[in-house]
Amino acid sequence: MGIVKLIEHAEAAPEVRAVFDEIMHVRGTDWINNFWKALANDPALLRRTWENAKQVMAPGALDPLVKEMLYIAVSATNGCEYCIHSHTAAGRAKGMSDAMLMELMAVVGLANQTNRLAEGLRIPVDPQFK
Repeated sequence: MGIVKLIEHAEAAPEVRAVFDEIMHVRGTDWINNFWKALANDPALLRRTWENAKQVMAPGALDPLVKEMLYIAVSATNGCEYCIHSHTAAGRAKGMSDAMLMELMAVVGLANQTNRLAEGLRIPVDPQFK
């Protein structure tokens, strides 16, 4: 159970409802997920986070599927179950296969292991890498 009330569209203040409507329009869906409903307890935070998400996750130098996979990787490393599920669903909608997800998780596991080894052993960075 969450620690804040989830604000439903029907009970939302007008400024929250406007953000909810935009989210549904941009994402081509007819529902609002619980992440946005929780943030709706602070309308300014909801708007700010939505604007940032729209900008960062929009097509750019990185393909949208790559962005979703990066989000999954960071979410797995940070242990955010909600974001792992949300962005895995988004990645699958953008064409991510189970094989791609498993390979991604293998890279995440290896990176976390080698990062800890390198940091724990305080290995000096090679000058060629700088």
